[in-house]
Amino acid sequence: MREELVAANDRGDNDDLTLQSFVQKYGPTVIAVPSVTGFNIVAWIMPFMVLLAGTGLAVYVVRTWRGRPIPALPGGIRPASGADLDRFREQARSETDL
Repeated sequence: MREELVAANDRGDNDDLTLQSFVQKYGPTVIAVPSVTGFNIVAWIMPFMVLLAGTGLAVYVVRTWRGRPIPALPGGIRPASGADLDRFREQARSETDL
């Protein structure tokens, strides 16, 4: 392929002609970047669409988890929060000081 490319360059063929000759001989897999025509547009758009969909799903899941109520513990015990938690922390600090 390199020899063919050098030969095409020596003949003075332009880039489009050289590219078309490679595509005709080896198929469209020789093109490193898909063209922006026809169905190949999907190859350009899909990575961005998947990224957007994944981000949207992550935001939805996080918002759903945050909106859930805190489950009640067995026996009617509720988890400490806010002022209760601060009071317990202060009590733990005072009891562990030597």
